[in-house]
Order: sequence, then C-alpha cells, then structure tokens
Amino acid sequence: MKVLLIKDVFNLGRAGEVKKVADGYARNFLIPRKMAVKATVGAMRQIEKIQASANKKRELINEEMSGLAEQIAALELSFKAKIGETGKLYGSITQQTIIDAVNEQLNVNLDRHQVESQPLREEGEHNVRIRLTFDLIPEIKVTVESEEEEQEDQSEETDKKPRSEKIEEIVEAEELAEAEELAEAEELAEEEEKPEAEEAVEEETSESNDQEAESE
Repeated sequence: MKVLLIKDVFNLGRAGEVKKVADGYARNFLIPRKMAVKATVGAMRQIEKIQASANKKRELINEEMSGLAEQIAALELSFKAKIGETGKLYGSITQQTIIDAVNEQLNVNLDRHQVESQPLREEGEHNVRIRLTFDLIPEIKVTVESEEEEQEDQSEETDKKPRSEKIEEIVEAEELAEAEELAEAEELAEEEEKPEAEEAVEEETSESNDQEAESE
C-alpha cells in the first residue's frame, strides 16, 4: 500500500514523503497512530502543506532538544560484567541498562527504544547512538570492563601502604635482625667462656688438694 507520511517516522521517512509499505503495517500501525494516510489523489494535494508544517515543528523540536543532545554526547558510561576468556560477556549490557544510566545521570526520562544498538556482548569500548529526534542522534561512549579486573585492582589497593609505613617496617625488621644477631653472639661467647671457667675451677681445686696433702 502507498501511504503519505504526515509525521516523521524513524527508519521510514519524513513527513510529506510517499512510501510503499506492507498493508498490515499501514492499517495496524501507521494509519491508527496518525503517522500516515492512504496516498489518495486528495491527500497528495496536501503534500506541500504537510511538509511546511512538519519542517516548522521539526525545527522547534530540534532547537528544544539540542541542549540535551550535547549533554548526551558528552557522556561516558562504564559497566562491569563477567567476561569469558574470549572477551564475550556472560549475558549482555541491554538497551534498558544503558538508557537507565543515561536517565540517572542526566535526570531525564528517555525510553529504551531510543537506543540504537543491539545488546552489548563484548568487552571494550562501544559507540552507542541515542535517538532524540529524526535529526538529533547523539553518540555516547560505553565501556564494558571485567569484574575480575576491578576485584584485582581493589586487592592491590588494599595491599598498598604509604611509603612512610613501609620505611618504618624495614627499619624495624633491620633492628630486630641486629638484636637477634647480638643475642646469638652473646650466647656463643657464654658457651666459649664456660669451658675456661670450669678449667679454672678444676685447677683451683687441684691446687687446694695439693696444699692440704703437703700440710699433712
């Protein structure tokens, strides 16, 4: 069926254009939603009027949404996910997940159908388009990172200590080692002195016995 678009229809055309579409699509979607009418002779006479009206509305909407488009284009989103050895995600980052993050950061209420992207299933950086109007489709950078890398980074940060603490630990360890070496040296000296002391005692005892024998 040939229809005359009276509104801009994404992925189909602009208001005032004539398009050939499936009968079901025209009867069940375009015409009930007042996006198009049958391309009759009478309707075709209204093309210029429809185009002029649509152009004016389009300009107003684009001007109104331009600020939001700039904000979206400046966004950089990052998501954590479980990732296999091949770089594939266990699951995916869906359009709903992405638009929820956009809505939260910019305090807006966009719909997931405005995200022009399939679910993200691979690690790395992705450019995702957000359709605001027929003409305004800003692009944002979405990064998907591994949850395991984040856990490793957190573990490394936990292990890290200020340089001053590390120096103190090194000094304490060196002092402890020196104290242990000194204690070992003292023990060794004591062990060496014991035989000499015992010999001196034996000599004194022997001399004393000899003197007693002589006196007798």
